[in-house]
Amino acid sequence: MGQEILLARANGIAIITINRPAQRNAVTYAMWHRLAALMAELEADADVRVVVFRGTGTQAFSAGADIAEFEEQRKNSALASKYHAAVEEGLEAIAHLPRPTIAMVAGYCVGGGLELATAADLRIAADNARFGIPTAKLGIVVGYREMSRLVQLIGSGMTMDILLTARLVEAEEALRIGLISRLVPLDELESYTEKVAAEIAGTAPLSHRWHKQMLETVLRDPGLEGLTPEEKKLIFACFDTEDFQEGRRAFLEKRKPVFRGR
Repeated sequence: MGQEILLARANGIAIITINRPAQRNAVTYAMWHRLAALMAELEADADVRVVVFRGTGTQAFSAGADIAEFEEQRKNSALASKYHAAVEEGLEAIAHLPRPTIAMVAGYCVGGGLELATAADLRIAADNARFGIPTAKLGIVVGYREMSRLVQLIGSGMTMDILLTARLVEAEEALRIGLISRLVPLDELESYTEKVAAEIAGTAPLSHRWHKQMLETVLRDPGLEGLTPEEKKLIFACFDTEDFQEGRRAFLEKRKPVFRGR
């Protein structure tokens, strides 16, 4: 397991690599649990400002769930329910991590791989990336939360297009429909993603955490009619932080701010 998911940290950026290139970086049952555990570890590390997900090599971000496990792990509804709980545990931990997250996508991003990418905040893809959820070819379905994230990104019409046809979406179409955030040439993917991650890491971490929290609220309550007193006060909490004072001073002094997440 230690070799199937790799973790590296440097300069405020954590990089999680799915490391099963012979299986197109397919994710196993145990790996979903491991991803959830890593999110808890990174949440506790105040030095981590941004988390990047990637796959080993350039042929696949992840081909999704390891179908070789299905006979043992998903051959009936009882086993499938247990398996799905592990998948949701991993995806929910990624989606709710109070740090900005980036999926750096090269090659195939399919099934559970696409579900992982949609749980991230940003998706930066290479021009060889291909996306899809071909569950209809296996006679299975996606989970409710996984479908919800897809609908939030590309709408119900395109979601059904992808699910009903079980087709692969090329990178340019993925950008056009909003499935990915940015599209770059394959040979520039790593450097470009590193630049974006570094830019985010240099800005205010409390702003990022609260923006992610606010987005969840907006998606849950689009009319904002059910805001709690704490949610209403949240947009003003930043003014009582050290980071706000540092940002204000840095702007007036025409220098780069040094944010500490306090």
